[in-house]
Parts: sequence; structure tokens; C-alpha cells
Amino acid sequence: MTGPKMNRYPRNMIGYGPDAPDPKWPNDARIAVQFVLNYEEGGENCVLHGDAASEAFLSDIAGAAQWPGQRHWNMESLYEYGARAGFWRLHRLFTGAGIPVTIYGVASALARSPEQVEAMKDAGWEIASHGLKWVEHKDMSEKDERAAIDEAVRLHTEVVGERPRGWYTGRCSENTVRLVAEEGGFDYVSDTYDDDLPYWLEVGERDQLIIPYTLEANDMRFATAPGYITGEQFYSYLRDAFDTLYREGKEGRPAMMSIGLHCRLIGRPGKIAGLARFLEYIQRFDGVWTPRRIDIAEHWARVHPHHRHPRPSQMSREDFVQKFGGVFEHSPWIAERAWELELGPAHDRPAGLHNALARMFRSASHEERLGVLRAHPDLAGKLAQAKRLTAESTAEQASAGLDALTDEERARFTALNTTYVEKHGFPFIIAVRDHDKAGIMAAFERRISNPTEVEFDEACKQVERIARLRLEDML
Repeated sequence: MTGPKMNRYPRNMIGYGPDAPDPKWPNDARIAVQFVLNYEEGGENCVLHGDAASEAFLSDIAGAAQWPGQRHWNMESLYEYGARAGFWRLHRLFTGAGIPVTIYGVASALARSPEQVEAMKDAGWEIASHGLKWVEHKDMSEKDERAAIDEAVRLHTEVVGERPRGWYTGRCSENTVRLVAEEGGFDYVSDTYDDDLPYWLEVGERDQLIIPYTLEANDMRFATAPGYITGEQFYSYLRDAFDTLYREGKEGRPAMMSIGLHCRLIGRPGKIAGLARFLEYIQRFDGVWTPRRIDIAEHWARVHPHHRHPRPSQMSREDFVQKFGGVFEHSPWIAERAWELELGPAHDRPAGLHNALARMFRSASHEERLGVLRAHPDLAGKLAQAKRLTAESTAEQASAGLDALTDEERARFTALNTTYVEKHGFPFIIAVRDHDKAGIMAAFERRISNPTEVEFDEACKQVERIARLRLEDML
């Protein structure tokens, strides 16, 4: 079954594109390595918690399934290990290494672990919210999920002593990020896995910072297939990821490495050995920042504040055509048709918007495309002399010095223009900003003898190139 035709595509497939910003990490760090410890023990599915069935996710029980209406003693016991032993082993490791972590704390789990909460606070760790309960949100109504978010904040604040400033659900719905942003009190949300750097998301009137998380540099792979079997495998993966990002940082593209941990998984003796080895490894390098997520959020908000600007994919038809109707010379119909396409964030950048406009030009009839070619003025022709060119054409011709020709040069251009139009039926078109005056003249004299079908194709390519350069200026 297919849904209605989509006119606007909400997914962002481009992000920062090929030129990500320099995060300017403190002290010119080449990489930010950020450790998250998920505290879920006591917040998982359990009939004692009022849930319909036992937990079945992320444990050492292979192929576990929920037990409807029953307690799963073994599952409960594995989660209890995380609280009773795993947490404290990890607490000793990180405090001993002097590396602070961010806790993703399930509010109901934190409420059942006051001594662990005290230890988190004493260590200076950030305690972010991991939701009210460690359960699926995908089947919740918006009303129920909003209520669960509000109650998570209330209970977290009551248990911890201050409200959470970061949020990660994990088992989220398609509405979660929007609903959390609308709550209005979070410095960051981490329910995405789509980048190596933070970014801003516009949700209504709110500019919400997103700090992406990870499911691969994550000890959950000890409990899923394909996954890790030994601590050494976990160490090898983390080391390789670190080495790649550190090298990229040295080359001028610093990024962020998130590492996800769980008390009941990495807290086991044989698994934590790999993590300990990784901590020792990264401490050999200069330029490594190991912040909490809230530290990243504060840094990003200060150094890379968000600035809103009009986005083509969000414009009304009228505004879109008014803005981009002249990108292809005197041919607003191209913009009108492009607006009807499935536009999204990728089309808010020059390459994407150019592609949308060029698609409509390429799919037009021969006569329509010929009309676009004929809408272009002669180079250094009568319209230029009479100052009747569009602003774009005026600037383009001036950039190549075509507004300051000698009498001899002007006469040569006039003769070539006349001959070219008589032969081909449209003016000579070239992206003048790619050439100097001599290069334009040479191309003119070389192309004038081409067959008309060859020259038609070349002129169309030049029209597209002109449009691309105009969009670079506009966006």
C-alpha cells in the first residue's frame, strides 16, 4: 500500500555536506571522545513495575523473549548485576582515569538506586534523562508520550535534585525528538545517529541542539548479532574508530566520538578489560578532549549559535518563484515546476536546488529549452550597451570585462553574434565567470562552426552552469 504523493521530504540526507564546520574544540583538541553510561537497571519492563511482560532487550540471554504476565527471574537478575556490581566497577574505572561521563538515566531506575545517584553526583558526572521507563515509545500516542516525557522530567528532578538538560530515549517513536524539543527545557537531544558533529534542528519556534549518539561504538553489541564476543574485540573497534577520527582531526576535520556503555554489559570483568585498555590508549595522545555531553552542548551553543534563514524547501510557491524564477534567464516556469518536486533539506543548498531546477529544464520540450536559450542576451550586444540586461547578466558580463571592450573587440563580438544566431537560431551562451575575455573569444570562434545539434547541447550545459553559479551567490 502506498501513501499520498509526498511534496516535501522531511529526512535530511545532506547535513553539513562535504564541508563540515570546524567545531573549535577547547584547547584545539583534535577529537572529542564522549562516554555515555546508560543506567536502566530497575527501569526495564517488569510486571513489578506495572508492565505487561518481562524485559527481553539487551541482556546476556540469547534470543530472549518477553514473558507476558510473568516475572523473568534470570532477566531481572542480569539487570540487577548492572546495578549491584557493574556500575561500581565502571565508577572506579572512570573516576580513576579522571574522565567524566554522561549518565543516560531512566528516571524510575534512578529512583530505585539512590546510592548510585549520589556516587554519580559526587563524581561530577552529568545525569541526562533516558526517559521515564526503559520501554518502547513507538506505540504511544502523542498525548501519552508527552505525558511520559513530562513525568520523566518531574521524577528526575525530584530524585537528582535538578532537572535533566539532556535527553535520550533510545526506544523512541517518530514523534520523540519533536516532543522533547517542544518540552522546551533541554539543551540537547540525542535520539539520532546521523552525524559526527552536533547540529541544530528547527522545531517550530525552538532551535534544538542535537548531539548524535551511537549504536556501533556501543557495548550493546555484546548482546546483539553480529556483535562482540570479547573485550579485545570491543577495544579493537574503539581503537580503530579513534585512530580514524584522530587522523581526520589532524587533517583539519575534528569530530566527536560517542561511546555507549551499559552497567550490566561492559560492567562484566571480561568485557570491561577492553574498555580499560581503550582508556589507557587514548591517554597517550595529545589533543583529546573527554567531555560530558552537556559540555559539548554548552560549547556548541557558544561557538556555533544557530541562525535561521529562509530555506527553499520550506518556501511558498510564490516566494520560491519570486526568489529563483530568474536563475534560468527569463524562465520562471522552471522554478514553478521545480517547486512541485519532492524537495527537502538537500535542496536548501546550491547543488540540491540546482539539481531540482535543472531536472525541470532537462525534462522540458525541445521548444521550451530553445526558448530558454533565446532568452539569453548576446554577449556584449545591444542590450548590454543599452544597459537593459538582467542584474545577473550584467554582473556576469562585467566579471569577464565584457563591459569594457575596445571598439575593435566590440565589433568582433557583434560580427560573431550575428553569424552565430543566423546559423544556430539562438545566441552564443557561455558561463563567462569560468573564463576571461580572451578565453570567451576563443570559445566563440571555436564553437561557431559546430553543427547546430551539438551547439544546442553545449548551450544547454552552459545554461545549467550559469544557473549553478547564480545559486552559489544566492545561497
